[in-house]
Amino acid sequence: MQLKDKLSILADAAKYDASCASSGAGKRHSLGKGGIGSTEGMGICHSYTPDGRCVSLLKILLTNFCIYDCAYCVNRVSSNVPRARFATAEVVRLTLEFYKRNYIEGLFLSSGIIRNGDYTMEQMVEVARSLREDHRFAGYIHLKTIPEASPELLAAAGRYADRLSINVELPTEAGLKQLAPQKEAQGIRDAMGELHWRIQAAKPDKKEAQPKRKRPPKFAPAGQSTQMIVGADAADDRAILTSSDALYRQFRMRRVYYSAFSPIPDASTQLPLRAPPLQREHRLYQADWLLRFYGFDVKEIVEDVGTQGGMLDLDIDPKLAWALRHPDRFPVDLNTAPREMLLRVPGLGARNVQRIVDSRRQGRLRVADLARLRAPLQKVLPFVVLLDHHPRQRLDDPVRLRSELAPAPRQADLFG
Repeated sequence: MQLKDKLSILADAAKYDASCASSGAGKRHSLGKGGIGSTEGMGICHSYTPDGRCVSLLKILLTNFCIYDCAYCVNRVSSNVPRARFATAEVVRLTLEFYKRNYIEGLFLSSGIIRNGDYTMEQMVEVARSLREDHRFAGYIHLKTIPEASPELLAAAGRYADRLSINVELPTEAGLKQLAPQKEAQGIRDAMGELHWRIQAAKPDKKEAQPKRKRPPKFAPAGQSTQMIVGADAADDRAILTSSDALYRQFRMRRVYYSAFSPIPDASTQLPLRAPPLQREHRLYQADWLLRFYGFDVKEIVEDVGTQGGMLDLDIDPKLAWALRHPDRFPVDLNTAPREMLLRVPGLGARNVQRIVDSRRQGRLRVADLARLRAPLQKVLPFVVLLDHHPRQRLDDPVRLRSELAPAPRQADLFG
């Protein structure tokens, strides 16, 4: 098979893996100067670092052959799809050639399981080793690690890769047993734990007052991430977020990615016939943000009230939904409220909250001051008190307020 044909198959097969963000990578200068290249080709994904930089990665599988028969996976052993496999040298060559042409800034490499976990992981580590040691590649590398691989191979992967990830696959152990009986939830957690302690051990001890002490070697400096499939099993949003919260707390996961189940060819009868609405995936990302940066817990975000049960409201974002359920907590006085409560005001992001805290040290805030911060006034004003604004009457009728603030149906926008 020609290399281009392999690339076509294995880049397309990698599109189902969402956990390829490169947040946590340090800045670097491109080896090429003045190069021009399209980043819209097959197998190239776009990720964003915390400082807002867009990073392009070559996103491919080493192979889409797999010995497992996970019902939700298009590359399962019983699937009737074209198969291909790269040699490790071919992946190295592709990465370097794409990089030199300024198409990419790094590599995201995953794989189906061939022979066994150790054999597959050994091949992936060899790609990263060759790039780093043989070719002095300084770009970003993200390796998808195999849970059942030996600790020695996981250790080697972390020495060469910037980020490692292990897919938790499904939010509950029951769902995993039903749809991927060859995989074990405990084995996945054990591998995550192995990576976690190695990442922590590689961090320098800031309390040590010994500047001459040798720093430990780097190990996956951008941390680890994971992905779970949404809508393939019966898990509700509360179960999904509870699982994510546990991963953040136990393993200090840098990111949990949510991938809405997409119907696949020759699908198992155990799978739903239709994909869940993409808006559900969008709401889960918003709720995940509230867990990580806004001081919410799962029980607050997904309350067992009304007809929603354990599901997020698809019509409005989860922070607004919480505020409408708790009108007694509002309005919030922007001039006196603590930062923790400001973070719960619909429409106020963490950056604007900090700006408000800084601004009110200079004087009491008015509506015009909030407008200068470019806060969405229509969304914010019903929930806040300012020197020249008091909204109590609107909060007395949360049903009407919800109808005023609920956006018209449109395509999901993660940052809307």
